[in-house]
Amino acid sequence: MGATVFESSVGPLTIVVDGDGALESIYFGLRRDVVISGERDCTTVVRQLGEYLRGERREFDLVLSPRGTGFQLAVWRELLLIPYGTTISYGALARRIGKPAAVRAVGAANGANPIPIVIPCHRVIGANGTLTGYGGGLPIKRALLALEQPQRPLV
Repeated sequence: MGATVFESSVGPLTIVVDGDGALESIYFGLRRDVVISGERDCTTVVRQLGEYLRGERREFDLVLSPRGTGFQLAVWRELLLIPYGTTISYGALARRIGKPAAVRAVGAANGANPIPIVIPCHRVIGANGTLTGYGGGLPIKRALLALEQPQRPLV
């Protein structure tokens, strides 16, 4: 297991990888409950996040190891299929996983995503096009969505 803090253009990100180097979580801000062991184990994640935030990367090539329920994992797998630069509503996401009545549960699973940015929960918006809650705050959600528009790097 390894952990580091990446001082990114959207603020500090605490990155945690498991013993095999798979990405377990990204937290917005500093975490007191995470033992920072240095960047060595997190080098690939830090590099790819930096490239993404500079507008140089559209897809991540990382081994992911999120922990959640079967339903949460299904939602997070579907989030990975949302193309860069596009958004989807919670209702459409619920339909895509075959649970059209589970809009609120999809929202809760989206909010519980342990690997934001890489698993792009920021691409999920309200049915009327409004931005809804985001673990990093709405200003970061706006910034990430703006980044994914042509010619708009954050760094």
